[in-house]
Amino acid sequence: MIGTTHDPMPLAEIGERLRIAREVARLTQKDVADAMSIARTTLVAIERGQRRVRIAELQQFAKLYGTSVNALLRQEAVHVDLAPRFRKLTDNNQVAAQATAILADLARAEVELENLLGVKRARNYPAERPILPGDVRVQAEHDAAELRQRCGLGQAPVHDIVTFLEMELGVRVYVRRVDGNVSGLFVFDDVLGACILLNANHPRARRNQSGAHELGHFISVRREPEILHLSELGNTREERYATAFGIAFLTPANAIKQKFGEVTAGSSQLTRRHVIVLAHYFGVSREAIVRRLEDLSLTKKGSWDWFVANGGITDTQERQVLGDLQLPDLYKGAADRPTTLRLNLLAAEAYRRELLSEGQLAQLLNLDRVELRGMLQDVEMLEDEPDGAPKLPL
Repeated sequence: MIGTTHDPMPLAEIGERLRIAREVARLTQKDVADAMSIARTTLVAIERGQRRVRIAELQQFAKLYGTSVNALLRQEAVHVDLAPRFRKLTDNNQVAAQATAILADLARAEVELENLLGVKRARNYPAERPILPGDVRVQAEHDAAELRQRCGLGQAPVHDIVTFLEMELGVRVYVRRVDGNVSGLFVFDDVLGACILLNANHPRARRNQSGAHELGHFISVRREPEILHLSELGNTREERYATAFGIAFLTPANAIKQKFGEVTAGSSQLTRRHVIVLAHYFGVSREAIVRRLEDLSLTKKGSWDWFVANGGITDTQERQVLGDLQLPDLYKGAADRPTTLRLNLLAAEAYRRELLSEGQLAQLLNLDRVELRGMLQDVEMLEDEPDGAPKLPL
């Protein structure tokens, strides 16, 4: 179990943790003071580290905030509240608040387990590129090409933005079901690093575009958190840059021109089949590929609007064209689970080493004990190899 040999925690840090826990619980200082029958000035002094908190008070705080004294005082605990970072986030925006809470819970639990296990998540972050005066689309094309070159992508398509962000750059990415119009969410925190949440309810191509959009936000203004809505018009330079970066990163101009020439060779007009094949190859939506062709003057302006006015391009037509080329969407299935595969592995290892109790793990992962036991059993079955399995160096 976690030892108690750490130096006493400073009063200021205890107060800060209590303040964050109160805000996460959406309680005002008056709410808490009234519930505990203490003066609000006393609570203010505690949160500022000017007054020592008694153990009985800590127990009351923990109960009010839906946590435990151990979680509040554990040295390894990670206390990060992402909600205040989103200036546009209001109490009425429940959809955005839900997405923020999901991202914060997953990232915080992952970092805490990493700290307990001594695991270092490699960060291969590209340099930040401030948005310069002039046409943001030109800079976005240049910056996207530069990142592709840095990562050795050349002109190859990026079908799985999640794997690229995680494995190549070290960004924390979670695909979870979020109601409403939230397409993606990005935040950068000194403790958590770069974190992105993508909506599993959206088609894979749309998620790919959302991930690339958030990557553009990370490249340009990573200290400014963002919630991307499907209906967002992108009126700011930052949004226009992120949108242009995402398009350029997923559909580099030279690659589009080359593949367009191959797919349409001998044709006198752009057909639905052409659009479906190109969208599949580059891993973007059918609308996105047509609008990119329009921007590059490979088809006339208004081509997508023509398709829409003439019956659109349907999923049924896509299945007819692609057949077995369509791949299953693995992230959608995983999105129904309350935790990620990596979190499960980290949690199982922390439990095996007796760094956290069953109760502490259940609280950290927001699971009841029955769910936790099932998760631990699943991981144990995956790792239960016969005698003679290859050993790793210690």
